[in-house]
Amino acid sequence: MKSEVPMCDLIGIGIALLFLLALSALTVIGPSAGWKTIVSLAIAAAKLVLIVWFFMRLGRHRGLIRVFAAAGLCWLSLLLVLGFGDYLTR
Repeated sequence: MKSEVPMCDLIGIGIALLFLLALSALTVIGPSAGWKTIVSLAIAAAKLVLIVWFFMRLGRHRGLIRVFAAAGLCWLSLLLVLGFGDYLTR
């Protein structure tokens, strides 16, 4: 089965994901500071965008598929907010 994404793009995305993985590992072993959480969340968001855009091919789809992807993200965020709210009230 032939992939629609060229091999050089896949290798570049893989290298970018490995670089972001190393960067997130460096933020963990570094000295503790207030900026570490923000940097870690930004790195996680960058990895999420790379995976969704290229491996799930969301950039090539239009309309309804993007709507369902956004709805899934909204439901996930609602689940996390309500779960965290339950954890804080106990």
